[in-house]
Order: sequence, then C-alpha cells, then structure tokens
Amino acid sequence: MTGRLAIDFGTSNTVLAVWDADRKEGIPLHLPEYGRQFQQGDETVSVIPSLIHYAAGGRRWIGNQVGQRTLAHSRYTFRWMKRYISHRSPMRVQVDGQEITPFKAGQDFLSTLLLFAAQQLDLHDEEIALSVPVESFEHYENWIANVLASAGFQRYRLIDEPSAAALGYGAHILPGNVYLIFDFGGGTLHTAIVLMESEENAAAGKRCRVLGKAGRSIGGTTIDQWLFSEVLHQANRRDSDEDIRRISGAILVECERVKETLSFQEEAGLSVSDAETGARIEAHFDRRSFEALLDRHELFTEIHQVLRSALNAARERGYDEDAIQAVLMVGGSSQIPAVQQALSQRFGRDKVFFNRPLDAIARGAAAFNAGVDFFDHIQHDYAIRYVDPHQGDYAYRMIVPQGTPYPTQDPVARLAVKASYDGQQQLGIAIFEMGKAARSTAEPNVELVFDPGGAARLIPLTAQEMEQRTQFWMNEQQPTFLQANPPAHQGEPRFEVEFRVDANKRLTINARDLHTDRWVYQDYPVVKLT
Repeated sequence: MTGRLAIDFGTSNTVLAVWDADRKEGIPLHLPEYGRQFQQGDETVSVIPSLIHYAAGGRRWIGNQVGQRTLAHSRYTFRWMKRYISHRSPMRVQVDGQEITPFKAGQDFLSTLLLFAAQQLDLHDEEIALSVPVESFEHYENWIANVLASAGFQRYRLIDEPSAAALGYGAHILPGNVYLIFDFGGGTLHTAIVLMESEENAAAGKRCRVLGKAGRSIGGTTIDQWLFSEVLHQANRRDSDEDIRRISGAILVECERVKETLSFQEEAGLSVSDAETGARIEAHFDRRSFEALLDRHELFTEIHQVLRSALNAARERGYDEDAIQAVLMVGGSSQIPAVQQALSQRFGRDKVFFNRPLDAIARGAAAFNAGVDFFDHIQHDYAIRYVDPHQGDYAYRMIVPQGTPYPTQDPVARLAVKASYDGQQQLGIAIFEMGKAARSTAEPNVELVFDPGGAARLIPLTAQEMEQRTQFWMNEQQPTFLQANPPAHQGEPRFEVEFRVDANKRLTINARDLHTDRWVYQDYPVVKLT
C-alpha cells in the first residue's frame, strides 16, 4: 500500500491517515504494534496513545504497547509530550543515567511511528503532512521540522488542526457554506470558522478560506489535572507527600480513565494503593459532580470566550453567527456530554455534528497533502522589540497584526533602524511572535509536571514564565543582518525597512541604506509566520 501520509500528533492520542486516490479521501492507518481500535459510529478507527516508555537496555515501548504491559503509570513513561513541548517545559526525567526531556521523548515517539509507517506504506521521498495547533509557535514547528529531518524526511507540509478537521468531515461539507470547527483535544481548545469555496471559484486548487480562529492552551490533560487536584483535596493529601509521590502516576492514569468513563457512563470510581504501605486513595465522581468541577474551573466560560473570539473575527469579514451551517466537533474531549450540550444549546442540536471526533484531523491532513489547499490569514500578532528610552525597558511595535491576509501587495509596516553607538556596523531587528496572555482568575496558574524521580507535582508558574509562553523571539539566532558600510553614527537613522508577507507566509524585508541610497535587501525572507 502506498499513499500520502499524514499524522495528527495529539497530546493524548495520535492518529495516522493515508490518502486513498480511488476513494478521494483520507483513510486512517493502523500500525498493529502501536495502535488500538476504537468504534466510531459504524467505523473502526485506529488510535495510538501518545505514550512512550523507556525500558532497561535501551528498549522502548510505544503507544498501545505501554498499556498492554501495564506501564502507563511508570516513572519511565512519558505522556502529554505535545503539551510540554508547546509550553517549552523544562521538565526532565532521569532514565538509566540519561536525562530525557519531553522534546526527546516526543522525537523518539514520532520518529518510530514515521519509520514504521513509511515501511508499511513503502514510502520513498514522499511529502509528509502534519497537523499543528492553531496556537502553535515557531519553536514547535521548528521542532517538528527537526524530528522529520532526523527521521530522514526532508519534505513536509503543515496544516492547522481546525482547517484539517474541516476537510476530514468532508461528507458534511458543501461548497459555499460556512462551518465552525470545534477542536477540543488533549492539549488545546481551539475553533476555526471556515468558508468552503465553490469549485469554480476556488483558486489554484484551494477549497476553504479561514474566516476566524481562536484558541486556548486548555484540553483533556487540563481536566486530568483538575481531577488530580480534586482527588488529593478530597483525601486531604498533598502532592508532596512521600507516599503520594510514589503513586502519583497511577492516580493520574486513573483520573484520565474517570474522565473518559464519565463521557459514556453516569458514575466512575477511583482507587489506588501504595504497595509499600498499603495506604489507599479513593474517590468517586458522578456526571453531576464532574460537570460541577468543570464549571468551577470556568471551562464553559473558556469555551464561550474562544467561540466569541472566532465569531468576532468572522463577523469582521462579513459572516455572522447565523451564516454557520454546521458545527463540526473533533478531539477526544469533545465527547464530554456537557461540552456537546453547551454547543448544542448555542447553535442548535441539528447543527452540531460529533460523529468523527478521533480521526477527522488526520483524514483532513491527508487530503491537504494530496493537494487540497486553503486560503488563510496570519494567526498571531508579530512585533519588533526595542528599548523605550522613557521607560528604560523593552517595548514592542506591531508590524503584522493578527488576521492579516497574505500575500500582501503593499508593505504591512515601515520603520527606520537607528545605530545604538558610534562605529556600529551590524544592526538588527528583534522580531517577536506575540501570543495571548493567560486568563486571569482567582486561581493561581499551575502546571502538572513530573519531577526527575517520576512523581507528578503541581508547580506554580511565575508571571515571567507565563509571559515567556506568550512571546517568542523568532530570529534570536540571527538578530543582526543589516551591515553598515561605512559604520553608522549613534542615533543616526541608517536603514529604511519595509515589511511584507509572501505567499508562503514568510515575513520579507526591503532594506535601503540611507547613507549610500542603495537597496541592500529586496524581498529577503527573515522568518516564517504562523
């Protein structure tokens, strides 16, 4: 079997799909060693748990192999890798004298799947498609590129997850209609409102135009964290207690099971014992108490805020809420009944579809890799950083606002670059990708991480750490690229720079040396935008 491979690397589960040219759709790919079968409507879908276990002697267990060997709670098992990579988490665990980070674990996990899939499909130098969160930053996409290169795949395409989901639900898609994609997975919650272009109007093979997007770094793993905290609270225990540290991984696995069970049953219990002391941690939840827990943590407020942001962006492009023909739900957490009910109440039950929550993104990414493409707009704000002489601190000037369509014909921004000192020869521009700040509530910002001993801990995040997660210095490795010859004088406006965005979402510059009146750069790509 051959075809165009696509991968939806998820925080909790990963799905592979391959394009079927005869059926003209993406088909989920089953890797027998790693995947487990789930019934989705009248279809069977192969899902690979996003788990990797490091065993003795350099052996690794991947996906379903971890569960089959009851290693999910082991201190040497990594989970939630995508979420930690996106957050640039400093977490690391000692394994046989080697420090393993989420970046390393995620690379080992994905590389293994890529190599086995390529062997099964007999792929040779074919393009791979991967889906990325709508709120992903440049460092995450760079990590993806490095993983592919290390596995021997030089050609790849990236597609944002909501847009892929629109293609994956193809059976419900009609040209000229507007759809809302609601993607609530293990690590993120995001929405996209898309317009399906008619065949005769689709330019260069494009089928879909994104009208509005919004996202939050909240997902099923966040809910697991809330359950973890609630279990400890009910038991009047702390995550730092020695016996709790020993069984924290097992508690977390049980929290995930409780969450999944309550999506299909009214009650679920949890019981974990410490093998050394015999102490037992128990908890019981019914669907009502579970939904109350979600409400206390303002999940439904977050959902409505994300919906409102995407709807406002679409409204600015002339499409209001009444234009939405259907709401397409994807992601494992979208199976929570209260979440489905929240969307059904807002948009009407007849408009909400949730029959492809597990494989829509992978199917759509395979379609994208086969040539089905998108109109799009820039997702994040981009700014340059400079020193404000009045404040004595860094400040930011916007150059590409969120929502900018591309390619741009006219410059999106112009500025003059001044020398900081006499004799300066290398001048530069610090370009930053600006994300949304975390929500502010009475509840402190915390993250559940695993310490080097493998125990789960709830760690508070400082304001600086939260800020770092919303700002990314994109050209940190090449901050200076303007050469002044002869050298510049302090305070002298030396270069005039214009910014544009090309068809490949690259930020390009035209730079003119004001001293020599020569253009030193024309349409020079500086960074790739999201």
